[in-house]
Amino acid sequence: MRIGNRDFQTSGHTYVMGILNVTPDSFSDGGRWNHMDDALFHAQRMIEEGADILDIGGESTRPGYTRISDEEEISRVAPVIEALKNRFDIPISVDTYKSEVAKAAILAGADLINDIWGLKADKKMAEAKLPSCLMHNRETMDYNNFLEDVVSDLQETLNIAKKAGISKDTIILDPGVGFAKNYEQNLAITNHLEVLDTLGCPVLLGTSRKSMIGLTLDLPSDQREEGTMVTTVWAVQKGCMFVRVHNVQANVRAIKMAEALLRN
Repeated sequence: MRIGNRDFQTSGHTYVMGILNVTPDSFSDGGRWNHMDDALFHAQRMIEEGADILDIGGESTRPGYTRISDEEEISRVAPVIEALKNRFDIPISVDTYKSEVAKAAILAGADLINDIWGLKADKKMAEAKLPSCLMHNRETMDYNNFLEDVVSDLQETLNIAKKAGISKDTIILDPGVGFAKNYEQNLAITNHLEVLDTLGCPVLLGTSRKSMIGLTLDLPSDQREEGTMVTTVWAVQKGCMFVRVHNVQANVRAIKMAEALLRN
């Protein structure tokens, strides 16, 4: 899969997407990188530690988040994306579900759209025509058969993409750990990622520092690195194309070790 100026294998290796939240209120790192110099310094560090792509987010989507205006989100992400593209040779993803933000991010140089609503919150998102990571999400947690319903919901997303003329070979799917799921359901979809195989798209797993880990280990968000790395190793075993993480170095090392074991 071509993302920006790089080719990525869709199977056989797990890549690292480094998280760069330029927000004041993200659940784990809110306020740490929402000044340009801080954002660029952190981006450089993640690149040096082995990030394959950087994901820039301008609106917190933690539980109970407050939606901000398109204009405010654009003012947060577009200058950072432009600055990153001017300084670093790495593909850039924009974490948004709003078409106007996506348009501005693309003009600034974004190479991938990371949509937490899988094209369902804003149908114009499908006009972006960039490689996309499309996540499972829904308004309610009213499932009949949880795993089957997740697959069905993601098939609806793929149907929207197909209707809009988006090539399936440019789509990555995200099972949406932490979104519209309770603790047991988050564990279940992480445990059974293979149910997504029938959809025919590579998978990104995003569990970094999330409540599933916090509840399991009874730890706050800044003490969930070991739990995150376990899920990263799990993603390698399940054949995920990407993991989306805060701590790049630790997870790059975990992937390298896990892949060495699997090869031998």
